[in-house]
Amino acid sequence: MVKVVTDSCSDITPQLAQELGITVVPLYVQFGNETYRDNVDLSTEEFYQKLKTSKIHPTTATASPAQFAQIFAQLAEETKKILAITLSEKFSAIYATALQGKAMVKKDCRIEIIDSQGGAGAQMLLVISAAKMAQSGANLEQIAEWLRKAIPRVHIRMTFDTLEYLRRGGRVDKAQAFLGGLLKVNPVLGIKDGAAFPIARCRDRAQAIDFLVDFVKGFGRVEAMAIEEATTPEELELLAQRLKDVVPAERTYRSKVSPVVGTHVGPHVLAVAVLEAEQK
Repeated sequence: MVKVVTDSCSDITPQLAQELGITVVPLYVQFGNETYRDNVDLSTEEFYQKLKTSKIHPTTATASPAQFAQIFAQLAEETKKILAITLSEKFSAIYATALQGKAMVKKDCRIEIIDSQGGAGAQMLLVISAAKMAQSGANLEQIAEWLRKAIPRVHIRMTFDTLEYLRRGGRVDKAQAFLGGLLKVNPVLGIKDGAAFPIARCRDRAQAIDFLVDFVKGFGRVEAMAIEEATTPEELELLAQRLKDVVPAERTYRSKVSPVVGTHVGPHVLAVAVLEAEQK
């Protein structure tokens, strides 16, 4: 059976990873001289508490090629086919390091690396679908072909209450120009072709949530949906309730935005991603 690998920016929950046989490679969060493996040494809850109270703004780092090589070699003991789905290469070097790790593996095993061209819930939906296909007996070629065709059908919108965290991480650029500086608005960003881009300026949180709901309702048919929060579970529940008649619970995945992603978007992020149904 094909073994599926992803990085921690996919926000796959440990329970789902175990259930679907997904191997998650953690990225790193650094507070000064303290380094933590994403959601391993530091839980999501602990991270956001530290983010709000620490005088040091964290930085992030990718996994090394050697780490990928070690994971690929271990999985090669169980299978001859491995598929890795990474965070967009425009956000991180993780795609490049996965390729470097692949080149270091000496075992007889085919390894396919695919750039999700997204992250968080968008990446999550692709990984879940790939893992389910693998469990159903699809081969590596079939899954890889499906992924490449599915990537343009995955859409994500994220809202948060400040651009400050994006500014600190150097990821504001076009978004800041669009929003006119660090105004007291709730910006909405999306990801397209692997890069973030500004969508809307909402005057308050309620309007931002309305925007996310309308975004999902704007699709004719949705194969699956991922909804995420960081420190506002009550908002996630509200979002779930408002969308339960659009996407059924069995095709809705709930998660928390990982520390690495949270470093750049802050503790009040709320996100929704959809896998748009293929047109017949």
